[in-house]
Amino acid sequence: MPRDVSSFAKKNGFIWGPEPEIYNGLAGFYTYGPMGKALKTNVEDLLRSVFDINEFWEVETPIIAPAQVWKASGHLTGFTDPLIRDVANNIFRADKLIEEYMLNNGMNPDEENVGSLNAEALLKLIKKYEIKSPNGKLLKMNIENHNLMMKTTIGTDIEAYSRPETATTTYLPFRNYHEYFRKKMPMKVYQVGKSFRNEISPRQSVVRGREFTQFEAQLFLFENHKYEFEEYDKVKDVKIQLWSSKDQLEKKGWNSVTLQSALKKGIIKNKAYAWSLSLAQAFVNSLGIPEDRVRYRQHHLDEKAFYSNDTWDLEFRTDSFGWIEIAGISDRNDYDLKQHAKASGQKLNIGGETPHIIELAFGSDRIVYTLLDVFLEDEKVGDDTRVVWRIPRKLAPVRFAIFPLQKKDGLSEKAQEVYESLSRTHRCVLDESGSIGKRYRRQDERGTPQCITIDYDTLKDDTVTLRDRDTMEQKRIKISDLN
Repeated sequence: MPRDVSSFAKKNGFIWGPEPEIYNGLAGFYTYGPMGKALKTNVEDLLRSVFDINEFWEVETPIIAPAQVWKASGHLTGFTDPLIRDVANNIFRADKLIEEYMLNNGMNPDEENVGSLNAEALLKLIKKYEIKSPNGKLLKMNIENHNLMMKTTIGTDIEAYSRPETATTTYLPFRNYHEYFRKKMPMKVYQVGKSFRNEISPRQSVVRGREFTQFEAQLFLFENHKYEFEEYDKVKDVKIQLWSSKDQLEKKGWNSVTLQSALKKGIIKNKAYAWSLSLAQAFVNSLGIPEDRVRYRQHHLDEKAFYSNDTWDLEFRTDSFGWIEIAGISDRNDYDLKQHAKASGQKLNIGGETPHIIELAFGSDRIVYTLLDVFLEDEKVGDDTRVVWRIPRKLAPVRFAIFPLQKKDGLSEKAQEVYESLSRTHRCVLDESGSIGKRYRRQDERGTPQCITIDYDTLKDDTVTLRDRDTMEQKRIKISDLN
């Protein structure tokens, strides 16, 4: 199975960079090529479908906000990553350096709970494994808190910052939501958009970008609604794989349990949160990610934000980078609206009660990378080997590839006719270059589920050869039956 996903992504027009390549590139910034952008759009539209059907409404807010917003939210002082330097003063993110070392040496970072450790514990692991920087230099045994905010100036003197997540700017129009939704609770909104973080030495393609896209949904509700959430009954039997903080500390694995069982055992704290987890799982199911590559990991008490009632990360296991966080589901209590009410001097409560917020925050780029990684494989075909990307049909950037057998005798014109017909409802490509075998291999690598060959029989009876990507089986079918 090929593991150089970045080379595969570059070759096939998914992800290019770091950008701008012609100026040697700047780490953490990437371009999505035609195939990558189509895939990313499909992923985000699939997320939209899950949340739209559950009565969430999409909004769009500014990317930049003045400093007082980020001071109120806590980002200016508390939004940091652990930075470590080597003796040549090169900088790295300490926890990721340890994770990369362990993965490269056949170890499991879960054994050390690397993602939840404080500075002292991270330094102990660096000493334990005698970890050096990627260039082989010794590390200085000191960890600094590196602020991730990207600063800018509006006009000549207004201090401002690019948002590090879409959530905060989504909360600010709270009063307008209340009016629009006719003063009814709960309220459901989501936002899809760019966020920016001044990451330390990002090296994992779009998994760790400085500019990235988030899909963040916000459920506003009163505290009592959490425990009396009506929609919970519809999803109580949904099964998900939960890895509680307790099981992590006791070196136990994760378990597949129903939401009802998790709630009764106190693993999940309330019905509204259980329902929110079911939305994440509905999306996971629609992606077709194998079950053994999915888990929900609970944050430890000393890991989660101080205002959080509970936080679980949805994680996918990749072959390139091990387990990566795809989404965070967090019960934020009433912290956000209270902070902004205090800082702005504006009333952000209803009848004297400040609503709580449950947030589901997905990373579009990480999902795209996971799909490239998980579904990419080599397959022996006789004495040959083909590269095939087995992306689920509904997510494939291209649905049909149409091939005229030859560029003469009216075959190209007939292929163009079929292409134009199918393109009204599906993304298609028309490929006339190379042998049919090479064209098949090209589309296998790009994940196109089915190829359609126009041959001389087509001109006689309006049938075509339909070839399946996964099985490579071929059958004759009428053009009128293709849709």
